Amino acid sequence: MKQIIKTLSLSGVTVFIAISLIKYPDQSLEASIRGLNMWWEVVFPSLLPFFITAELLISFGFVKFIGVLFEPIMRPLFNVPGVGSFAWAMGMASGYPTGAKISARLREEKQLTQIEAERLVSFTNASSPLFIFGAVSVGFFYDVKLGVILAASHYIGNALVGVCMRFYGRKAEKHTSKPAKKKVSIVRAFREMHHARLDDPRPFGKVVGDAVLNSIKTLVMVGGFIILFSVFTKLLYIAGVSPIIASLFQYILQLFTLPVDLALPLLSGLFEITLGSNLISQDETANLLEKIIIVSFILGFNGLSVQAQVASIIAPTDIRFAPYFFARIIHGFFAAILTVIFYTPLYLNRTSFDFKGVPVSNDAQQSSWQDFLLHLTDIGPFITFSALLIAALIIIRRLRKI
Repeated sequence: MKQIIKTLSLSGVTVFIAISLIKYPDQSLEASIRGLNMWWEVVFPSLLPFFITAELLISFGFVKFIGVLFEPIMRPLFNVPGVGSFAWAMGMASGYPTGAKISARLREEKQLTQIEAERLVSFTNASSPLFIFGAVSVGFFYDVKLGVILAASHYIGNALVGVCMRFYGRKAEKHTSKPAKKKVSIVRAFREMHHARLDDPRPFGKVVGDAVLNSIKTLVMVGGFIILFSVFTKLLYIAGVSPIIASLFQYILQLFTLPVDLALPLLSGLFEITLGSNLISQDETANLLEKIIIVSFILGFNGLSVQAQVASIIAPTDIRFAPYFFARIIHGFFAAILTVIFYTPLYLNRTSFDFKGVPVSNDAQQSSWQDFLLHLTDIGPFITFSALLIAALIIIRRLRKI
C-alpha cells in the first residue's frame, strides 16, 4: 500500500508539471532561464574549484593527513573520524552541496562507516559566506551588517546540529568494533597520507582528468535541479497551489507570533532559498528581526532544491537521506533561535564588537561586495563554458584510446 501511494504521488506530481508546462509555456520558460542564469553565472564557477580541489586532495591522501591530526577534535565533538573535518571546512567555505559530495566520496573510499557518513552529511552542508554576505545581506537587504548575525547563527547552529547528531546510530554501533585510539603524530599523519597516495594506482593525468569530469558531472546535475525547482515553484504559484499551502503555514507563524504575510515567502524559501530570501526582504509588513528569523530558518533548512541535490549525490552510496532531512529541520530552528539571541549584541550593539575580516557597515565595503558579485556574474559564463569544453575534450580523448 505504501508503494502504491508513492507511485500515485510521483505520477501525480509529474503529470501536474507536464500539464502546467503546456498551459503556461511563457512563465515556465522565464523561470527556466532564471534558474539557468543562476547556475551558469554563479553556482558553477563558484563551486567548480572547490569540487576539483576536494577530489584531488582525497586522491593524493591529504585528507588522511588532516584526518589523523583532527581525530581528537572531531571524534569527541561529533563522533566522526578526523577526515570529517575536511568535509566540514569545505562545506562551510564553498556552500552546499559540497559537504554531501565530499562525505559521499569519503564513504566510497571506506574512510567512513555508514552511520558516520550519515552523521557527517547532516552538518556539513551549509550556506557559503559569499551567499550569506553577498547575495542575502547585500543583494536582498542592502545591509552587509546583517551578514554577521546570519553567518553566526547559521554556522553555530550547524555545529550544534553536529553535536546533537553524534548520538545518532549509537545502538547500531554497539555491535561494531570501535577504532583503537592512537596518539596524534605528524609523522603518522604523513605516513598515512603517503600510503593513501600509493594505494591509488592511477597516473597523475588520470587523477586530474577524473577530478574534473566528476566535478562537472555533479555540477551539471546540480544545475538541473536548480532549473527544475525554479520552474516547479513558479508553476505552483501560477496554478494557485502555493497560496493554499501557504494558508497552512499562517497558523504555524501565528504560534511563533510572526506575521502571517510571511507565509508565502516562507513556502517559497522551503522550495528554493534564493527566491524565498528575496521575497522575504521585499515584505513590508514585517520588521527586520522577523524577516531575518525566517531567512535564518530557510538557510538552515537548505530548501528542497538543495535537499534534492544532496539526495542525488548520496544515492549511489548506502547513506540514507532521512537523517539529513531531520537534521535540516533542527538546524532551521537552531538558526532561528540564535538569530533572536544574537540580534541585539551582533546587530543593534555592533559598535562594541570587532570582527576582523568580516565586513562591517560602510558604503565602500558594501560597494566592494556588490562589485565582486557583478564581476563574478560577468566572468561566470566564460568559466562555465571553458570547463564544459575541457570536459568534452577529456571525454573525446579517452574515447579515442578505447
